[in-house]
Amino acid sequence: MDFRDDVDLDASQVEEGGGGFPGGGLAIGGGVVGVIALVTALVLGVNPAELLGGAGSSSGGARPASDLTSQCKKGSDADQSDKCRVVGVVNSVQKFWREAFAERGKQPYRNARTVLFTNAVDTGCGRATSAVGPFYCPADSRVYLDLGFFTELQSRFGAKGGPFAQAYVIGHEYGHHVQNLLGTTRRVGGDSRGAGSASVRLELQADCYAGVWAKNAVDTGFFESPFTEEDIREALDAAAAVGDDRIQERTQGRVDPEGWTHGSSSQRVKWFTTGYATGSPAECDTFSGAV
Repeated sequence: MDFRDDVDLDASQVEEGGGGFPGGGLAIGGGVVGVIALVTALVLGVNPAELLGGAGSSSGGARPASDLTSQCKKGSDADQSDKCRVVGVVNSVQKFWREAFAERGKQPYRNARTVLFTNAVDTGCGRATSAVGPFYCPADSRVYLDLGFFTELQSRFGAKGGPFAQAYVIGHEYGHHVQNLLGTTRRVGGDSRGAGSASVRLELQADCYAGVWAKNAVDTGFFESPFTEEDIREALDAAAAVGDDRIQERTQGRVDPEGWTHGSSSQRVKWFTTGYATGSPAECDTFSGAV
């Protein structure tokens, strides 16, 4: 994954630190550790909203937001820095969706900021810790990301990692933002677990949307060339690593499809691949038929 050296980055789309947003909506798309926590909560009968500290949490311990504009100016910066790489990927993802919304005559796409945090952060969905993993909060339309998650992904769950594994995760979380804008998120309702549940279908659609962006990413002007086979292998490996079945096998020694919230490894790989093969959001209808 190689950024164009001379492309301008818009670092205003990413910030460091937390903002202390009051609110209580449930976040969407928690990462590996977040999936484990959510599965555990459902099995034990715990309210999943408690994973994010509930509503109206304080801002104690959260660092004030800081500006990345002095660090992340050009694509060459994105090739040298993890934080600037996030800026570059976010810029590309959002440019793609702005154009996709415009082409299809939908309502205008509204940018969502990414917040980089360490250990804990206050959000519109409550106070979150790194244990939740990357997630999107519909209440404040922000993506939250602790870069330490990617080390966890490799060390605990055997993912290969790499820059494009990070890009896949970002693409997935912005898929949730697209779903929120289109009203798809509301389709979940109380159907929050099980292999064919609306929750799983929502997550698989976000995987598909990540694949769609990957297919079209070079056209956004941020990358030197289309992604390589190795890049895509990194994404597929990351998608498989966060499958509910693989996580359940590692954490509880058995697979229970009734407890799934994000989809199996094979489902996640299938839908990212569908998006990447077609490059069309219209092919990401996970809510019709079998998944």
